[in-house]
Amino acid sequence: MNTRRRASSHERARGAPREPIEQPISAANAALVGAFAEHLALRPPHTRAAYVRDVTALARLCGESPLARQTTPALRRHLAVLHAGGLSGRSLARMLSAWRAFYRFLLERDPASAQSPCTGLRAPRAPRRLPSALSPDEAVRLVKIEGDGALVTRDRALFELAYSSGLRLAELAGLDVDRIDLTSGEVRVFGKGSKERIVPVGAAACTAIGRWLGERSTIVSEGERALFVGARGRRVNPRAIERRLAAWALAQGLSRHVHPHMLRHSFASHVLQSSGDLRAVQEMLGHASIASTQVYTHLDFQALAKVYDQAHPRARRKRAR
Repeated sequence: MNTRRRASSHERARGAPREPIEQPISAANAALVGAFAEHLALRPPHTRAAYVRDVTALARLCGESPLARQTTPALRRHLAVLHAGGLSGRSLARMLSAWRAFYRFLLERDPASAQSPCTGLRAPRAPRRLPSALSPDEAVRLVKIEGDGALVTRDRALFELAYSSGLRLAELAGLDVDRIDLTSGEVRVFGKGSKERIVPVGAAACTAIGRWLGERSTIVSEGERALFVGARGRRVNPRAIERRLAAWALAQGLSRHVHPHMLRHSFASHVLQSSGDLRAVQEMLGHASIASTQVYTHLDFQALAKVYDQAHPRARRKRAR
C-alpha cells in the first residue's frame, strides 16, 4: 500500500520539506548501479552500502534518463531537488562524494568518455557543529572503571588509550600488539589514507595496557595480532567498542551518551587548553589540515565564556535582570 500523501497547501505555505520525486529505475541504470556495487566489493561494507544507496538515489531521480549521460547542470538540479526535500548540506556532501566515485568508475570503464559531470559541483555549505567533549572530571571518571574479568581490564585499557592518545575508533580496533611500545610510551597508528603517525601514550594508559596484556594472553586466539580482542580471542569489533563505552558511561554516572569519538574530542580539547599548541594537537590527531583542528579552539572559547558567565560580577548582574 502506498502510504505517501500529498503535502497540504498549509504545509507548503509553512515551507515544510518537499519529498523528491522518485521515478522507477531503468534497466540500464540498474545494471550500472549493480556493476558499481561489484566494483566496490573490496571497500568496507558500510562504505559500499552507503555509496550504492546514494547512487541508487541518483538513479531514481534520473528515471529513464541514462546515468552515464548526466550533465553537470542536471546533477545540480538533482542536488537542488534533494535539498528542497530537506537533506542537509552535510548529507548532500556525502551523497556527492558517492556520485563522484560512481563517475570515476564510469570513466575507468570507458576512458574515451568526457570528464565527470560532478566536476565543479559543490554541496550547500552546512553549519559547522562543534564536537561534544567531556569535562576533565567526566573523562577521568569514565576511564577509571573497576571490576573483575579480562573484558573489564580490556575496556579500561581501551578507554585510557583512547583518551590518552586521541585515537579514532577504527584506529583503536585496528591496532596490533607490535604497534605499541610501553617502554617509550608511544603508539604507531595507521590513520586515514594509511598515513602512519606516532602518538605519545600517557602513564595511566601504559599501566592499564600492561595489565590488559597479562589478561589478553589467557583468551587470545593463536596467531591473533590485535591488541584488543573479544571473549572469543579475535579482534574486537568497532561496534562492540561503541556499545561497551556507552554502557560504562551510564554505569559511571555520566548523564549523556558517550561515544568513542567523544574521547578523541576530549583529548584534543584538554591538551589544547593546557598547552595552547595547536600544531602539536594537529599532529597527534593526524589531521591533514590545521583547519580541522581549529574547531577545538572554539570549544576552548566556549569553556572560557562559561567560566566568565559564572564568575564575572557584571555577567551575573546582567543575567539576573
